[in-house]
Amino acid sequence: MSHQILSRLACAVAAAAFCVAAQAHGDVQCDVAPKAEWKPQMELQKQLTEQGWRVRQVKTYNNCYEVYGIDDKGAKVEAFFHPKTFERVQPKS
Repeated sequence: MSHQILSRLACAVAAAAFCVAAQAHGDVQCDVAPKAEWKPQMELQKQLTEQGWRVRQVKTYNNCYEVYGIDDKGAKVEAFFHPKTFERVQPKS
């Protein structure tokens, strides 16, 4: 393949990945709970690890914990959890 075709293919793949990543956030929002009532992020990471996940990163997004990693089925995931209950929150489509 020529360099130009490879370059265009790489751009198309990057654009598709960006769209998927942008879609992953969707419209996710956790109910507001006082920060004093939030469980520690490390506790969520430990719980998920015990369930077979490989957690790469946990951060806060729209009052939720956002987790990046590999789930127990080996799939790459971006998942959201309520910081007070650790219930999984699904983005609205």
